[in-house]
Amino acid sequence: MKKLAFVLVAAAILNTACTKKDSTGTSASAGATSSTNSKLSNAELKIGISQEFENFNPLISTMMATTYMSRMSIRTLDSINADGKWIPVLAKEIPTFENKKAVIKKIGGKDHVVAVWEILDNAMWGDGTPLTCADFEFASKVAASPNVSVADKETYSQVEKIEADPKNPKKCTFTYDKVRWDFYMLGTFFPLPKHLEEPIFKKYGSIKEGYEKNSLYTKDPTNPGLYHGAYLVSEIQLGDHVTFTPNPKFYGEAAKIKKIIVKLIPNTGTLEANLRSGTIDLISTMGLALDQALAFDKKIKEEKLGYEVLFQPSTVYEHIDLNLDNPFLKDVKVRKALLYAINKDDLVNALFEGKQLPALHLVTPKDAWYTDDPAKITIYKYNKREADRLLDEAGWKMGADGYRMKDGKKLSFTIMTTAGNKTRELVQVYLQNQWKQVGIEVSAKNEPARVFFGETTKKRKFDSMALFAWVSSPESSPKVTLHSSKIPSAKNGYSGQNQMGWVNKNVDDLTTKLEAELDPAKRIKMVHEILKYYTDEVPVLPLYYRSDVAVIPTQMKNYRLTGHQFPETNEVEKWTLE
Repeated sequence: MKKLAFVLVAAAILNTACTKKDSTGTSASAGATSSTNSKLSNAELKIGISQEFENFNPLISTMMATTYMSRMSIRTLDSINADGKWIPVLAKEIPTFENKKAVIKKIGGKDHVVAVWEILDNAMWGDGTPLTCADFEFASKVAASPNVSVADKETYSQVEKIEADPKNPKKCTFTYDKVRWDFYMLGTFFPLPKHLEEPIFKKYGSIKEGYEKNSLYTKDPTNPGLYHGAYLVSEIQLGDHVTFTPNPKFYGEAAKIKKIIVKLIPNTGTLEANLRSGTIDLISTMGLALDQALAFDKKIKEEKLGYEVLFQPSTVYEHIDLNLDNPFLKDVKVRKALLYAINKDDLVNALFEGKQLPALHLVTPKDAWYTDDPAKITIYKYNKREADRLLDEAGWKMGADGYRMKDGKKLSFTIMTTAGNKTRELVQVYLQNQWKQVGIEVSAKNEPARVFFGETTKKRKFDSMALFAWVSSPESSPKVTLHSSKIPSAKNGYSGQNQMGWVNKNVDDLTTKLEAELDPAKRIKMVHEILKYYTDEVPVLPLYYRSDVAVIPTQMKNYRLTGHQFPETNEVEKWTLE
């Protein structure tokens, strides 16, 4: 569901331009220094990725690397395709008010949406067990448990009840918690194989994180009964690669590539060398940074290499979450000073040849809800003088050593991100220099992606700043990241993605009402009100908007970047190298 819209994205994801660039390339064979990709066939495809996955259980996973891989093996009732349209996937059709498959019905004196979803007749798990309404109902039950850490429980809790037709276990009636305009957007509402996972949940579900640790996705992740997509997970070698092979029980078009190996190469600077040597055949969207992609694009033309660099504007938003529990960051003047001190135009020019758009807020230009109207939002242009003024007003006085002090304490922060990404490390250095100019000390501390996302950001263990990105789909509810009930804590099983700890009662009210508003014009107005609070109170430091980039062999067909949270692997069965 789009509620997971701003799901955490791996730090190792590329940092690429939001300005559209045409794909370029040549069909010529690779030269002596490049890999001989002319020998590629549908027998095997090796994909390079710069971030390791955390868990293939779709309710628990939060990292984009996991999403990229798992979409080969796990699907949802519907999804958004590369053209930006909602299409049925596991469902025969998408219920709407127009086709009468969805209605507004009064139940217990309250209006609800009631929709009928019918699962494809031949949809089944990899072990041959039919995929039915019971699998979605079981997933909702697991997600509702206070002992299971689900990034966005509301994705599941929005559906109050799932009932199967007594005569057809694949015909499901979903009763939603209220009238919702977005009820059909179930792109992250996953089924779980009840026949395999229910005994585990019954045994360990009463223990905090007991289900996650004992799920077959953790204990036996190559069990074919866990998957129902075009491919099965057939081998996992932690820290090295994951192998996928075609699922003979797949309901849809048969996969053409006989083996796909997703290989972990955490250092983005070595991806090109691995491609040239033949260690990998394709660089995924979690690979090259913008500068690397642009430079390699030039080499392709000069050396007549057999590759093509693809660029696609996306809904990826690069930013810094501020931990508002930090006593220094509780002062909005300090937060605004941090933002005024960043010359984002200079940043994108220096690091991205001006092809990266500075970010104003969490809604990207690819979204109909986007606005850059200064009458509707607060815009922070680089202004060192204003940053100095705000810090002076906040009581932070410049010391002889060039750093600001207050009550005997230095104005000092730590900026954290994932280790191994060259571009992010450059951004860290740039920001440290910018903030030093206004007397703020900032040190860098980086961690492996699994730790950074699995523990540090998920459990709000960063003391001041966390640098990463969110990826969304157009017109996605920001409730999971902005509502005060979505602040992760031990009490709620670390569910929700309001890592900032931001509390604004007006935003709580607006994000709740937004989901029930049927009038598109009124929804846009509500979103702009939310963005006004967001830009006024600065719980986050926006940096820039990004695009997807990938490098594919020229003989590859039907590989389409999407630019949103549902990656190209959602249609992996269409890929072919022949």
